[in-house]
Order: sequence, then C-alpha cells, then structure tokens
Amino acid sequence: MSSSKNFDGVAEFIAVVDGQTFSAAGRYLGVSTSHVSRKVAALEQRLGVSLLSRTTRQVKLTQAGSHYYVKCCELMDGMLEANETVQNQQVQLDGVLKVSAAGEFAETFIAPALLEFAKMHKDLHVDINFNSNMVNLVEEGIDFAIRYGQLADSGLVARKLISRRLIAMASDKYIELNGAPLHPRDLLHHSCLVANNDRWVFKKGLSDIDVKVRGRWRSNNVKSLIKACEDSMGICYLPASSYKDVMPSNTLRPVLVSYCEVENPTWIVYANRRYLPARARLAIDFLIDKFANDDYFKALDSNALK
Repeated sequence: MSSSKNFDGVAEFIAVVDGQTFSAAGRYLGVSTSHVSRKVAALEQRLGVSLLSRTTRQVKLTQAGSHYYVKCCELMDGMLEANETVQNQQVQLDGVLKVSAAGEFAETFIAPALLEFAKMHKDLHVDINFNSNMVNLVEEGIDFAIRYGQLADSGLVARKLISRRLIAMASDKYIELNGAPLHPRDLLHHSCLVANNDRWVFKKGLSDIDVKVRGRWRSNNVKSLIKACEDSMGICYLPASSYKDVMPSNTLRPVLVSYCEVENPTWIVYANRRYLPARARLAIDFLIDKFANDDYFKALDSNALK
C-alpha cells in the first residue's frame, strides 16, 4: 500500500467522530455527506475492520475505532503543528476571515488588532459580525468568536485572551445624594445600571459576594451605561478598560474598592482546531500574542481604582 493511501479517509474519519454525524463532518470539511461516507467506508475496507457503529440516529466508535482515533489524532495534531511552523514564516494569507465579536471590548480593542493583522496580509478579507446574539459557528461559517465571562460547556475550543478587573463606579453627585455603598449588600438599596447581567459578583479575599441588583437604566451598550453613570442615574460595574475615555475627566469615582477583585475573562472560541484554515489559526495566534502582555490593562485597573 502506498504511503499516500495510508492517510486516505483519515481526515474524514476524525471529522465524523468529532462532529458525531456524517453530515456535520461534511460541513466541517466543506464536502458532501456522501463523500465523507465513501471515504470512511473505503478506509474501513482497506483496514479490514469496522471503525464506526452506525445507526439511523448516531455514530459510535467501535473498540478498534477508539484506538485508531487516538492514534490518528496524534498524527494529525503533529502534522498541524508542522504546518503551522512553516506557515508562521511570513505566509501571505487570502480568503475571508469571518469573526463574531460583539461588545465594547471587541469594538475598542479586537477590531483594531484585526485591522493590524489584515494590513500584514494584503489578499486577506476580514468580515466582523457585531451581532450580540450567540451564533452557531459551524452553520454560519464563522472562523472564531469573542466571548466573555464563564463559558457554557458547548463543546467549542476556548483559549483565554485576557482577564479584566471589574470596577464599580458612581458620580460625585450620585454619592452626594445617595451616599456611597460600603458593602456589596448595600447595592440592594441603590440604583444600579445593568448591562447583560443583574447578578453582580464581588470578591474579597477568598469570599465571593453575590448580589441581585436593580435600577432605572438597563442597556447592552457600554457607552450608554457610562453616560447614565455620569448623569447620576446609578452605579456602574464594568471592566476598568470600559472607563478609559472618562478617566482623564475624573467625572466618576470608584466605590466598593476593597471588593473589586473579580476579573472578567475574554475568550476566543472556535469549533475545532483541526479544521481551522491557516488564516484563522494565525489570526488567533496574533491576537493571543497581542494581548499576552496585559500591562496596559493593569494600568487601566490601577487608574480606575484611584
């Protein structure tokens, strides 16, 4: 058997196991379901063993298939690592990089970073979707997405990009009229400016303090929350980087400083590492490297807490 034949059907087999159906494997690989089925069947015939147990509803690995899958994954990961080593040597990328990245952080920091990446590759097109709804990455052809906070167990691959400290802020006028909260539980008697989550978590040492807040202003737009905070509508609780434009004016002051130890993680998530095109893999690595040194964000934390 020729060496090239040894690998024929392996990618399709791995894709079926990872996607749990032949149709999902076809979507991953950009081929028809029948193509995947033929390739896997030919692989099983060539090996003389059944790798998959098929029913009308699901596909399961046989005992032999389980051992074969592990070994094949090791080979594919090694090949992927070798490819990335070569591609990282100033490769010119093309095609369309599709990213889902809603939110103020994405607009302020991710988009400029991806613009920098695009300038390095003149044939690359970038399509950023700022829709805040959760999208199905596979069905909508999204290469990767930016997500925040604690992630649900969705089966997606997640790489942490950065963690940003959450800071509570209020205007001098609001504090003059309502007093400053001294403990997170005091927020039950204050007007709070709510973003996506009305359950705020504070931390002091090893203790977490969970408070369900309410107020007169709710918005999923950070700028409108900060404007409402400046207009003395209530107390904000956002990452320090969200306040960067108002820090020089000193229109807001931090409250509950000793309890503001919670960090909000930002993630890059994608469907499966093996099927990422080079443009997506290199863009992800670029963003990870870009935010690896978070001294800028630590400085923002420090300035916000003054």
